[in-house]
Amino acid sequence: MEDNLNIRLAGGDDAALADCFHAHGSLVRSYLRRFVPPQEIEDLQQVVFAEVWRSRHRFDPARSLPAWLIGIAHNRAVDHLRARTPQTVPLDVVADPAGADGRTHGDGLAERDQVQRALAELPAPQRQAIELAYYGELTQREIAEKLSVPLGTVKARTARGLRRLSDILTPVAA
Repeated sequence: MEDNLNIRLAGGDDAALADCFHAHGSLVRSYLRRFVPPQEIEDLQQVVFAEVWRSRHRFDPARSLPAWLIGIAHNRAVDHLRARTPQTVPLDVVADPAGADGRTHGDGLAERDQVQRALAELPAPQRQAIELAYYGELTQREIAEKLSVPLGTVKARTARGLRRLSDILTPVAA
């Protein structure tokens, strides 16, 4: 039965996608549950199956359909997590307390010191990525080239570092 579904899906049979969803939707949901908040699983599951349909021509029916689905689910989960925007204190304000307009933004020196202390608490790779982005004004691609690491690594370090900074600085701001 599974081989028939593999062949039908690879062949572009419209009903095969629905059958695939019914047969393997719970597997995909269970895999996604490890990575994303519960309220986002259903939407991401739909993204996964849309990708399955778009890339059905690349599926080899002789291979494992569940493994292929998990591979797509993993890639979409990683993309989803990287795209999430962390809530952070705006570093551009504390990097230049006078701002471009020449006005001060509260107690800029105190804020700058708090950010510097928070940055010092980060692991070196995360701190380096954030400092190059905000203070060095480099893009993530430029940071990846400068550090000779993959772009995805820079994105992950930056996202984790910004989330950690937010955790550290949120109580300070309150």
